[in-house]
Amino acid sequence: MIVAFGTINVDMVTVVPRFPVPGETVKGRDYQLFPGGKGANQAVAAARAGARVTFVGCVGRDGFADVALAGAKALGVDLSRVRRSDSPTGVQMIAIDPTGENLMIGADAANRSATAEQLDGLLGPGVTLLTQNSLGTHEVERAVARARAAGARVVYNAAPAAPVAAATFTACDVVIVNEHEARGYAVAFGLPSEFRAFAEAAATRFATVVVVTLGPRGLVAARPGAATLVGTPPPVDCVDSTGAGDALCGALAAALDRGETFETALRQGLAAGALACRETGAQTSFRDLAEIRRSAAAAALETAESA
Repeated sequence: MIVAFGTINVDMVTVVPRFPVPGETVKGRDYQLFPGGKGANQAVAAARAGARVTFVGCVGRDGFADVALAGAKALGVDLSRVRRSDSPTGVQMIAIDPTGENLMIGADAANRSATAEQLDGLLGPGVTLLTQNSLGTHEVERAVARARAAGARVVYNAAPAAPVAAATFTACDVVIVNEHEARGYAVAFGLPSEFRAFAEAAATRFATVVVVTLGPRGLVAARPGAATLVGTPPPVDCVDSTGAGDALCGALAAALDRGETFETALRQGLAAGALACRETGAQTSFRDLAEIRRSAAAAALETAESA
């Protein structure tokens, strides 16, 4: 089982001709509302990838709460640990340019009421904790410590980059960052800034698997005492990259949770992330396990020395 701990938002998405500069107004013709938030996105991605998922977080008592939880609810994700807050449900305002790149401005709101105590009784051997920094590192570090003490697997998407104790990285089985976040952690921990060198140095220092995602260029995965892997996603026509990283994290965690090899998990994560770029929105673009497996066959994975 996967226990996902993180943010729950409503995404307000509009397509714009270009991104604004400070002080400028750029308008889209229309907008759409989607369920979102890194925590909820990864929970939905894991469920779509075949995992049994319990989601832990916090929403408001407003109308947006139902919108925010709709995707997870439709997939049968256990929402019994989602609390209601007097703060409004979190929102993320997303602009998408003609190339599929996105620009985001968000408000945490009710997400700031989520606590690691909501995880009590859920963690243990055979459970995978899937979490991120979107709730703020204080509660996430407490959640990781709880999971490690209980004997659960920990897949930690350390995003966005934020001050994190070295002990938190060491307590994880897999740490996932993008190349921009890798640079931030390289400075914080005194590690090399080039992404492959960072991944290898971090894997050695923290005795954990470190995955650096590189957008359409794929990923690099470093493991203590093993060859570094380089992955390339299957080709797709990108419409909107929103949620692609969350799709990768959710599918990778789901694969590990059901006992797949690490190499298979990487391939399926690459495929899920690529497939999520084909449609507007995050959760609505995630694909099911059968399609992920078909697409994963076209994902390239090789050792760094042979890449």
